[in-house]
Amino acid sequence: MRLDLNADVGESYGAWTLGDDAAVLDVVTSANVACGFHAGDPLTLRTTCRYAAERGVVVGAQVAYRDLVGFGRRFMDVPPDELTADIIYQLGALSAIAQVEGTDVAYVKPHGALYNAVVHHEAQARALVDAVVAVDTSLPVLGLPGSLVLELASDAGLRAVTEAFADRGYTPDGRLVPRTEPGAVLHDPGEVAARVVRLGQEGLVTAVDGTDVEVRAESVCIHGDTPGAVAMARAVRAALEQSGVEIRPFAG
Repeated sequence: MRLDLNADVGESYGAWTLGDDAAVLDVVTSANVACGFHAGDPLTLRTTCRYAAERGVVVGAQVAYRDLVGFGRRFMDVPPDELTADIIYQLGALSAIAQVEGTDVAYVKPHGALYNAVVHHEAQARALVDAVVAVDTSLPVLGLPGSLVLELASDAGLRAVTEAFADRGYTPDGRLVPRTEPGAVLHDPGEVAARVVRLGQEGLVTAVDGTDVEVRAESVCIHGDTPGAVAMARAVRAALEQSGVEIRPFAG
């Protein structure tokens, strides 16, 4: 059994610091680096890519709606051609920064509201896939199991990689609990570590209603902006290692 551990990083902006990227990158194997549309300024992205390169952590582009004010967590009805262009733009920007710091963009993951939209929104899912195909067909796409974007990515010849969330609540149908609802975000490192071990060993997660949900994933996300993210990441990694799950990146 093996799992990749990923985290959302590079989300600080100017004078505002979000999360402890250096500490998180000491623990995870893949870094979902913001590309400047929902968060992250050029210096932050460069510093984050350098941290990742120094630690041998694989860099992925976390593409998003053009929504700094809403942190990319508001659905936006962006025309497909515009969304494709926005994603190409983000991939190009982060790729240049990563190369300067001695690494490369190795995969693509949508952020926030875009992540949730492309689970079922065909036009936006196709727009994302079109952008990746236009830039580099060797880039895997990371997303929720059963999502439309992964189906379209696979149809287009891209590698589709399934993802689970360590610190997010699940609905009985395997979707993420909206952040506006109770149980959306988990905070106890021990509880989170135990559920990730179960996910790695059994492919099951307990939903908010107490039922078990099958979640087969190659990668597990720990949000870098969650309070206590560093302690949570360390607890998850230690628990996985103790349970015999091999931790290594899925890309790069």
